[in-house]
Amino acid sequence: MQISYLDNSATTPVDKRVLKEMLPYFSEKFGNPSSMHTKGLEAKQAVETARKRIAKIIGAEEKEIIFTSGGTESVNLAIKGIALSNMEKGNHIITTKIEHHAVLEACKYLQEFEGFEVTYVDVQKNGIVDPKEIEKAVKKNTILITVMYANNEIGAIQPLREISQIAKKNKIIFHTDACQAGCYLDLNVKNLGVDLMTLNGSKIYGPKGIGCLYVRKDVVLIPLLHGGEQEFGVRSGTENVPSIVGFAKALEIAQKMREKESKRLIKLRDHLSKELVKKIPHSQINGDMEKRLPNNVNISIYGVEGESMLLHLDSKGICASTGSACSSHSLEPSHVIMALGLPIEASHGSLRFSLGRFTAKKDVYKVIKELPKIVKILREISPVK
Repeated sequence: MQISYLDNSATTPVDKRVLKEMLPYFSEKFGNPSSMHTKGLEAKQAVETARKRIAKIIGAEEKEIIFTSGGTESVNLAIKGIALSNMEKGNHIITTKIEHHAVLEACKYLQEFEGFEVTYVDVQKNGIVDPKEIEKAVKKNTILITVMYANNEIGAIQPLREISQIAKKNKIIFHTDACQAGCYLDLNVKNLGVDLMTLNGSKIYGPKGIGCLYVRKDVVLIPLLHGGEQEFGVRSGTENVPSIVGFAKALEIAQKMREKESKRLIKLRDHLSKELVKKIPHSQINGDMEKRLPNNVNISIYGVEGESMLLHLDSKGICASTGSACSSHSLEPSHVIMALGLPIEASHGSLRFSLGRFTAKKDVYKVIKELPKIVKILREISPVK
């Protein structure tokens, strides 16, 4: 059976060009970047070259790029690092109700164990936060605003520039989780007005287990890890050289392709959205249709469970998701869908199709053909009418 992989927001396959660039650093150029000999210097040069390439892409300085093990670590480093280094100034953080669990759980930790106050701002029905609501939440003791660039479940793109102006006016540090944005949106940190930005490799056709945190040069972080003082003393631990090399290559390819690829995917996305709603009664697309990632289709189908639809889709060779891959083990309703003000049935019956670089028309047509039939069968056997 040919597989139609439509779960690219969860992870992407490694691009062959990326893999080719990584391979020598597994066994030929295997040195520790901290070692002061030929092999070590060879590895160190690879890391610094990758850092330079990434800095150029996002409009930053090389020393502002900190390599981590992925998006979750970068988010935790940003939020906890800022919080713990600014406790004398204040203990209030502003975020939104639709953030990734890495953000929400980091904030929850600071609330429960460090005595911080966190304001979780509502979003509008289209999944986009109103900057005015962010401004209303600002207090004298606010030290950090953290708002994601684009939502991982519904693809809603947030107004970072407007929020950054609010942060600057009030002298508040501003962080964004941009993990879903790497393939499709402008990442220039000066254009966005952010002080910290999280990126990772697994969403941009790079390797898993690698990410980075952009930290504006005058922003001070308390490290989460202590050891050998790697990454300018902000993130200790021997650098993952193959993945760092691959991450830089993947980001270069993604940003080079983003405009052309976005146009292609928007056509597929809009066709899939339109046809599914037309063919499946009592269904709706979640999130704004304009200010949305080019590859995201999130649909709520009433009267059926998302998990049941996923199993049937998988039997037809279609890989999709009910929401964030990080919470796929949970039967709790999606906090993102609930934040839109929709009933719990909309959350339990939600599916996310995230298209990608290797998605073709035939994959979209396959979903349009199979999903309405699956929904019909499940509704017929459902005890809830």
